[in-house]
Amino acid sequence: MKTALLVIDIQNDHFPGGKLPLVNPLEAAQKAYMLLQCFREQGGKHVHIQHISKNPDAGYFISGDRGTDIHDSAAHFEGEPIVYKHEPNAFLNTELLELLRSWQIERLVICGMMTHLDVNATVRAAADLDFQIIIAEDACATLDLQEGDSIIPAQQVQKTSLDALKPYGRVMKSEEILALLAAEMIL
Repeated sequence: MKTALLVIDIQNDHFPGGKLPLVNPLEAAQKAYMLLQCFREQGGKHVHIQHISKNPDAGYFISGDRGTDIHDSAAHFEGEPIVYKHEPNAFLNTELLELLRSWQIERLVICGMMTHLDVNATVRAAADLDFQIIIAEDACATLDLQEGDSIIPAQQVQKTSLDALKPYGRVMKSEEILALLAAEMIL
């Protein structure tokens, strides 16, 4: 089964000093990098997804700002494909679907930032497009959310978000994904 890796929004604004820092982004990015390196070394298809806001009043991912740059922890190499998106769903008004179809991809390994939003929207869209999905739970990160006077801790947001994605695909740790792909000799 042809498999590709999507690395979603691992950008400077989600790290300490950025405009929308997440909880433990470096740890998640390091796991994403581990997956990325495996795909690179084995000649597997992979694509970085980079969010750039079209809203001039956006608080983060502002066009022309270093906050939109892909973070060094999951560095983009020259010549690797990047899909630029302006919405949480990486398929919406982008060339991602055409790229994946040109590669004849059937399954996606998905990792990245904002589990409850961008990862969630992309996973659901991918499932609707008939891709098989694997979500790298430890290669995703999110943030604390505020609901009225209450704070929902990132750990709870992460767990709830991943649980909600289980009907759409397999939720696995990065090492488990690598073992599965090696056993299938996919890459």
